[in-house]
Amino acid sequence: MKAMILAAGRGLRLRPLTDACPKPLLEVGREPLIQPHLRALRRAGVTEVIINTAWLAEQFPAALGDGARFGLSIVYSWEGGSGLETGGGLLNALPLLGPDPFLLVNGDIHLDLDLSALRLPAGDLAHLVVVDPPDGAGDFALDRQGRLHPAPDATGGVTYAGVGIVHPALFAGWRAAFAPHEAGGTPPAFRLAPLLRHAMRCGRIGGRHHRGRWADAGTPEALAALARRLCAEASAS
Repeated sequence: MKAMILAAGRGLRLRPLTDACPKPLLEVGREPLIQPHLRALRRAGVTEVIINTAWLAEQFPAALGDGARFGLSIVYSWEGGSGLETGGGLLNALPLLGPDPFLLVNGDIHLDLDLSALRLPAGDLAHLVVVDPPDGAGDFALDRQGRLHPAPDATGGVTYAGVGIVHPALFAGWRAAFAPHEAGGTPPAFRLAPLLRHAMRCGRIGGRHHRGRWADAGTPEALAALARRLCAEASAS
């Protein structure tokens, strides 16, 4: 199985830190955010990783090279200076990913999950890892059968953790999930979430509730909190 790490975002909430450094290359715990993902993917048996880039794209090959030191082959999918958003970036990288399901990881998260445990059931278009929402407002509902639904139910919702397995067939007929003005440009730029919700309404998305450690390092405060926790854990060990 191949893997893709989403790393093209501008990281506006992390400015000014991201003015000179892409968000996944910001250091936390003495290494860039993206590096634990590379090690986790290698442990899961992945050998080829595609990383999409846009903002300060030249810094990624300078920092990570061709992946050899991680036991991987890294291929970079460049999206121009402004990027194609999450869905458009994946659609643009499909020729590199091939016809089989692939692991998908957001480059700006941190979690303690064995990626080799993830499976895509037959007939599903994606299997997403979800977590309890840190702010109490979930995006999706996960039922007892492990099916994800586009809106949280009365008992509360869950949030996509930024990790999952995706089948390329998710993008077949992808325009049906959007109004004509919502996915413009050549190549098109669009978010992944509306496409996932569309597939959920068709009953094609499953999920796994992760109750271990997870952090979205999307703000300076969150990044600093993660760094303190990792430093404390390193000192304790």
